[in-house]
This record gives sequence, C-alpha cells and structure tokens, in this order.
Amino acid sequence: MNKVHEKRSHTHASDEEKKVNTRKHKAEAEQEPKKQKTDEGGGDDNGQATNANENSHVADVAAEFEKFCRATREHLSIKQMREILEANIRDSSIADEAVVPRCQDILFYGPVGDCPVCGGTLEFSDDGYHCQGAYSEWSSCVFSTMSPPRKEEPLNIPESIEKTSIYDMIEKHRNPKSRPKREISASDKPFAGMMISLSGRLSRTHQYWKKKIEKNGGEVANSVIGATCLVVSPSERDRGGSSKVAEAVEREIPVVREVWLADSIEKRKSQALDAYDIASDIAVEGKGVALNQQDSTVVAFETLTAELKVFGKRGVHVDSKLQDEGGKILEKDGLLYNCALTLCDQGRNLNDFCIMQLIVARENRLYLYYKKGKIGDSLRADDKLEEWENVNDAIREFAKLFEELTGGQFELWEREKKIQKKKLKFFPIDIDDGVEVRSGGLGLRQHGVAAAHSKLDPKVANLVKVLCSQEIYRYALVEMGYDSPEVPIGMATDLHLKRCEETLQQFAEKLKYSTETGIQADALWADFTQRWFTLIPTTRPFPFRDYEELADHGAYACEAIRDINTASRLIEDMSGSTLDDPLFDRYVKLNCSISPLEKEEDDYKMILKYLEKTYDPVTIGDISYGVSVDNIFALEASACPSLDDIKKLPNKFLLWCGTRSSNLLRHLQMGFLPSTCSLPVPGYMFGRAIVCSDAAAEAARYGFTAVDRPEGFLILAVAALGEEIQEFSSPPEDAKSLEEKKIGAKGLGKKKTDESEHFVWKDDIKVPCGKLIPSEHKDSPLEYNEYAVYDPQQVSIRFLVAVKFEEQDVEYDTVEPEMVQPEA
Repeated sequence: MNKVHEKRSHTHASDEEKKVNTRKHKAEAEQEPKKQKTDEGGGDDNGQATNANENSHVADVAAEFEKFCRATREHLSIKQMREILEANIRDSSIADEAVVPRCQDILFYGPVGDCPVCGGTLEFSDDGYHCQGAYSEWSSCVFSTMSPPRKEEPLNIPESIEKTSIYDMIEKHRNPKSRPKREISASDKPFAGMMISLSGRLSRTHQYWKKKIEKNGGEVANSVIGATCLVVSPSERDRGGSSKVAEAVEREIPVVREVWLADSIEKRKSQALDAYDIASDIAVEGKGVALNQQDSTVVAFETLTAELKVFGKRGVHVDSKLQDEGGKILEKDGLLYNCALTLCDQGRNLNDFCIMQLIVARENRLYLYYKKGKIGDSLRADDKLEEWENVNDAIREFAKLFEELTGGQFELWEREKKIQKKKLKFFPIDIDDGVEVRSGGLGLRQHGVAAAHSKLDPKVANLVKVLCSQEIYRYALVEMGYDSPEVPIGMATDLHLKRCEETLQQFAEKLKYSTETGIQADALWADFTQRWFTLIPTTRPFPFRDYEELADHGAYACEAIRDINTASRLIEDMSGSTLDDPLFDRYVKLNCSISPLEKEEDDYKMILKYLEKTYDPVTIGDISYGVSVDNIFALEASACPSLDDIKKLPNKFLLWCGTRSSNLLRHLQMGFLPSTCSLPVPGYMFGRAIVCSDAAAEAARYGFTAVDRPEGFLILAVAALGEEIQEFSSPPEDAKSLEEKKIGAKGLGKKKTDESEHFVWKDDIKVPCGKLIPSEHKDSPLEYNEYAVYDPQQVSIRFLVAVKFEEQDVEYDTVEPEMVQPEA
C-alpha cells in the first residue's frame, strides 16, 4: 500500500511565500534565526532594570495571592464560596473544584467586567477568563484573556462571611483602589525560554508557526544545536527521517509531532514532550486514538482508506450492522427517516455530529439507530440501536430526538426545509437521495477490468476510469480536510450547497464594508468560522483569519465540494460488476465528445509548445517540479458554445484553466461556473467570474496538489472577453459593476508572456504563447496574468492536457551501501 503524506489544507502563507509558491503547496523558505540585539550604551541596562522590577512586582502579587488562596480554602466552605459567587451575579452551578478558583479570583482581584466583544459574562477557569456569551445563534463568543476588565465597584459580601476569621483579609480587597492587578507573567507563555526548530512539510507553514512560537515566548532556529526540541510531521518516520531529524536524535534532542505546538498554545502550558514523541505518533484505529488528536498526516491516511458510514439519504449506517440483513431506511408518507446533524461551537469546544435513522430490517423489524459524538472520535461516540414494535411510537421518538437536538420540527424540516438555527443546537446537513462517490465510485480493484471491457478508445477509457474512481475524490476531500467518514458531504442537496455558498458570499460582502479592528474583527471571523464548519464539518476546525484562508479553505473548497456532488450524481453506484461497460454509460451521460490527439497533429505540437513556454517549475521545499505531457484530448462539450459559435465573438484568447481532477467531470458535463464570491486574492479578485491565464504555471497551481500524486490535468479554453477589456494591476474597487456589465477584465501579473512570440490559431484566436518574462507590474498581487469573463457562454473548453509533475535535478542516495560506485 502506498504511503500517504498529506498536507491538510489548514494552511496560511506569508507574503514572501506567495511570491514563489502554489496556492495548494507553499514552499517553506527557511527563516533566519532572530539576531540578538547588541548592547549599545546604557539603554538596555535601564530596560533590564525595569523588567526586573516588573517581574519582582508580579512575583510579590503572586505570592500574596497564594497566601490568600490558602486562607480562603481553610476558612471558607464550598457553600459559602457559592454564596459569594451568587451575590456577585456569577455562575455558581459549576463543579466544586471550579467554584474555589473562581471565587478566590473575584475576592482578591475584584469583580470581573463584561466581555468587551459581545457583552457576555467572563468566567475564570484554570487557563484564564472565557466569555460565556454568543455572537449569534450559530456561534459562541471565543474571547478569552488573562487580564480581564475589572469593575470599579465594591464586591458584594454575604452577611454569613462577615462572621468568619478571614473577613478582614477579604474586606481589604473590597476597595477597588487597593486591589492588585493580575498581570500576565512569562510563565503564562507556554514556550518561554524555549528554542524550537522546525523541519519538513507541516500542516501549516514554518512562517505561521514562527509567529505563533515567538508570540508565546519562544524562539525559532534553523539548526537543532541548542534547541529544546525539533518539530516535524510524523511522515518523517516513514521516510526514515531527514538529516535534521538524524542530528537531533544523535544529540538526544526530543523530536515531536506538530500537534505539540497547537496543544501547548491551546492549553497555555507547554505539554510534556515525551507524550508527543514521533516514535509513538503513528497510531491505528485499533489503538483508540481519536482522529482529531492525531497529526493531520495520520488522519489523512486513515480517512483516505476509511469506509463511508452513510452513502446517502437511503444509506443505512455501517455501524448499525443492519445493512447486512437487508436493512432499509424507513420511508413513510413521503418522508425518509434519516438525518445527519452537526454542530461546531469553538467557544464551547464543540465539534460534534449526530446520525439518526429508523431502519426496517429482516422480517419487518424496526430499529432506531442513534450515534452522537465528536467528529473524528467515532470510537467514543454514543452508539445506540433500539428495536421498536410500533412504527408510530418510533416515529414520535425520532421526532422528539430531532427537536431536542436542533430545536426544530422534523416534519417541517423534511417537507419544507424550514428550520431556525438555535444557540448550541445542531443543524441538519441536507443529504440527497443518491450514492456518494466515496462509496459508489470505482474501487482500485475494478480499474483494470473496467477499462479492459469498455468499447471506448483505450486512452479515453483510461481517462473516464480515472474520473469515475473513488480515489481522486477521496484525495480531494482529504487535502481540504472535509473528509469525515461519518457525513456524506459529497451527496448533499443543492439547497444545502446553496446555503453554504450564500453564507460565504454574505461574509465576503460583510468583510468588504466592515470597519472592525482588533478583537471585534476577530469576533467577525470567529462567527463565520463556526457557521462554516457547522455547514461543512471537518475533523479539525480552525479559525479563519484572512482572505487567503477564506479563498483556499472556504471559496475554493465550496466549489470543489459542489463539483464532487455533481460527480456523485453522474457516477452513481459503480461498485457492482464492470463487465457491462459502465465507463461507456458514464461517458454518454457526460454529453462531451473526447478524442485523443496524436503527437503528429498540429494542435498537439501547438499545445506542447504553449505548455513549455509558459510553465514555471513548482517548488516544494528544496525540490522543483517540472511537467511532462501524457496525453492531450480534444473536447466538444455540449454545455459550452461550439468553436464556430465562439469565433463569432470579439477578442478571443486560447487560455489555460486550472482544475483538480475531482472538478473535471462537472466541467466536462456542465461547463465552467463563475467563482462563488469576490475576494481580494488571486482567482477571486474579479468577483463572480470565470478566470483563466496565459501561463500554464498558474493553472498548475490548482492541478498539482500533492507530491505523492504527480498526475494532474490542465484545461485549454477559448475565452471571448468582449468588445471592451479593462486592465488591472490591483484588485478592482467595484468588481460587481464588471460582473453586471459583463466587461472582460485582465489582471496584470508580475510576469507576462513575451508578446513577440504570440501567434494566432484558427484564423483569429489569439494564443499568448511566449517565454515568461518580468513585467513592469512588480507590486501586483498576481504572479501571472489573469483573464476574467462573466458569462459561461463566452468560454468554450477545447482541450484537456493530462500531465505528470516530475522532480527536477534530484540526486538520490543509493539504498544498499555495496551498490555505491567508487569515484574515478
């Protein structure tokens, strides 16, 4: 079995990285270690003295607080502490062990003010003060702090406390002017005093972790010499380890997996290094390690091969074991009793799913199946299978559970799709009636037989085989992080997909006009994050923070999931026999003529030249990837205008279009769709447009998604930009007007093709083929030129180029020592 070294898609790139890297794989430029400031004059001595005084003050307050805590624990009962909380309108319904620190905090430092973001209540726990409020019905407030606002008013002390022996000590702190301020000390920063080294492809870029580590008190160095630990991906173990890993092991420096960084930051305390040792990182399902607690590379391997638990609206959950008894989802009065519910609430640390089904099995025996737990921790989920004698009683119980979980009525939802999201309640994923491609697509064992028994041209049969296989869709969902086997996100209804798209569009529009900064801006992003991951669940929800992440993991992912849903409907269920030529049946459903070009044909030579001239090697780490052509196919898609029709339009260009393999079926069957939203980043800066490029290098950013899957596709399409073409070297201020007027747009990149080499194809179609050279637009956000059109009938897909991305100029060490040849 092939090893899977996945880059999960929760990635954020620095500006410097964007200059040289692809959107899906950013090169990890090694960062120089921070230079130590040199002593100049007496300024640093004064600063050190000030820091020493501040640290001494913090230590004195901490010592006084510790003494105060000992006294209150000794002389106040839990009941009395609850009374103090109640007298000051604080939550006292918490566990005994939580009552004590919460009460001690307000007695010593004073009553806590309201959350500065949402006005909610701030409550103290071991790692700080957390807001108990909410931004909206979709999301809890995620604001937390170690230094909350304090009310400038006396504390309310119950009469019963006045008779205790420590009343005088408590009374001393009632006066706001006499209260000390709770300061954040260096000990609150988990990496204080640590030197951390990073190595290899992590799920987030080195630059991202460098900022996080420094913000939390640590430093980052290239070398492992003197480092506290080396952070790597667990895939290093499969590769045998890099030279950096070998050096760390030799020097007995701990080598830990990436999740140690995230856990230490989240818990505000450096976690034990030995618990994250890479040697014990790779855990299989049988060891009971939850997916959300494993490194993203391990999760990718498990979910890539995992069985989809529910294939669609009629799919009986695999864990019920009733599918083996011919079990079917109960259908009564036009309703199918099968629901998938999800809830992502980061303020309450919730990322849960729930599956409810009424299943009719052998001998008409009726069962209610219920599974509820944390996404990614299926092994610890609450799993129940109950037999019911009466159908109506079972339906009432099903509806009751639905209402308890969502706050809505099942029948109203199922018939009219009406439901109002309620705070801390689940929301339904609207599953469609069909078979999700991760279940219905061709399995690996069917590939050879399916192609061998097809009447299609062998090259076309092989192409259709690839596009109908489970593999490319599983990989796509893995790379994007939306690959939970519990929820068939690849078989959602058009209504659900539209809701996701509208949520994205509304948020993009809100950002466009928002003036919020600081914690208020953070709240805006946090609210969207929780909405998004409730609608499209993931094993590891992360906070969206910028436009680049919104483009990659919001807009682009939304479009990819939409296209995977289209593939599911076209492919249907191919898990049975392949002797009746299912590939030909799917080819017919495409309504797209596909013909392989021969290498001797002029179009083949023209395309090969265009590719060679406009391709830049993709760089991942220290390795550059070139491209070679496997096959070129001429296309005639019925959803697109014909070549004769497109030639009637003005300003035509033959341009490159990037695509994942998992998007191709949709493009071939239905043509291109405009982008889902407008964002000030490449690919989305022209709003809801169809975007192409004159550089194959730009298209490759989408087609090349992982180094362990070098096969990909590039599309060539004729785009007619219309009578008027507007040029931009920065994002247009009003992309909506371009969209409404359907004005063609050209984004000017840092690189352009040499115009002296351009030529014409088919009489008047311009082919901007030429060597890539620097342009005069050095400050452009685009690396290469982009062309935008707003009407799908102005774009005609003409060619599909099957390529392979290959390492360039790589020397490999010989595995067997005895095979090494002596130097001449």
